[in-house]
Amino acid sequence: MSRIGNKEITVPAGVEVKQDQEIVTVKGPKGEISRPIASAISMTINGNEIKFSRPDDSNRNKALHGTTRANVANMIEGVSNGFKKNLELVGVGYRASKQGDKLVLTVGFSHPVEFAARDGLTVNVPDSTHISVEGISKQRVGDFAAEIRGVRPPEPYKGKGIRYEGEVVRRKEGKTGK
Repeated sequence: MSRIGNKEITVPAGVEVKQDQEIVTVKGPKGEISRPIASAISMTINGNEIKFSRPDDSNRNKALHGTTRANVANMIEGVSNGFKKNLELVGVGYRASKQGDKLVLTVGFSHPVEFAARDGLTVNVPDSTHISVEGISKQRVGDFAAEIRGVRPPEPYKGKGIRYEGEVVRRKEGKTGK
């Protein structure tokens, strides 16, 4: 029994959910987002309550049941509140800046690393060592933040690199002398 899949979703005021066969569209104050859902999972909209059900208890349908419900809940959360990931740059000389619509990272390479703006995402650089990625799609915000972090992930000896805000990097002991 899927505990997540059986939970009802309460749609907040100002958010509109529509289903057109296997495409779910959610419209809210922050924007509109669409996503296909699995054909095996049926979605029922009653006023401001959304319920999901599956045809049988096969492993595939059990997995899709909870996943589909979580995806639609994240869509509703995104168009009403949005999602945000914060990154920190740790290291001497590591800095970030925004030039036009590009994010420019100087993280110890011989050249700066540039990221072009993505549609649906806003990237803010409040100061030279912090980056904020915001958007309505949890998946796209997380993917872009992971792509930025992947340029220079934190290393375990000195802790230098790009990390998520609040991420704990386990430090290793260096070489021991003779």
